[in-house]
Amino acid sequence: MSSTELLALLALAAVGAFTPGPNTALSATLAANHGWRRAMPFVCAVPVGWSILLILNAAGLGVVVLGLPPLRWGLLAASMMYLMWLAFKLASTQGLSEASNGPIVGFKEGVMLQFINIKAWLLALSVVSGWVIGHDNTLARLLTALPIFMFFGLASNLTYVWIGASLRHWLRGPNDTAQRLQWFNRLMAVTLLATVVWMTYSALSLS
Repeated sequence: MSSTELLALLALAAVGAFTPGPNTALSATLAANHGWRRAMPFVCAVPVGWSILLILNAAGLGVVVLGLPPLRWGLLAASMMYLMWLAFKLASTQGLSEASNGPIVGFKEGVMLQFINIKAWLLALSVVSGWVIGHDNTLARLLTALPIFMFFGLASNLTYVWIGASLRHWLRGPNDTAQRLQWFNRLMAVTLLATVVWMTYSALSLS
């Protein structure tokens, strides 16, 4: 892999990881509601799940999914339903105890989320088609891309966890009321719904 290709790959990894999406929104929300310790299993799950997705795409899974519209639309529907459920749970919190005991996405759920995360799919397909497949050194290129994206995925979600955890005390508000936390959760719910719209548009563009 040339230095130009490597720089382009690093740029894609940074943009893909740090731009808002389901993973970053959930990282910030989990940290704001439950603290950074409770958010760490999900944070660790993101690069692990995405790396598995990248390997499977390099092995041909992406071609299968793109070639079978019912499977592609099934993944999109599953992603939309899950994110809309999370958005509803976040937006419907009414008190501090309810907000602080909102939905928790752990390691297992975080890994599985990558397989119904259209943003993760688009990124994996871009890496496989642009940097991995079609070259003599396919395995070497895959082994180069994996740690880069794992690093940026971990760094990105840690950054959003830090933001959420930093806001945690302020969001609880004076006298431990949940008003600010409720509005933060509703904002994150809107963010999740916005990603649903974006994912639908992206999926339509692939059709």
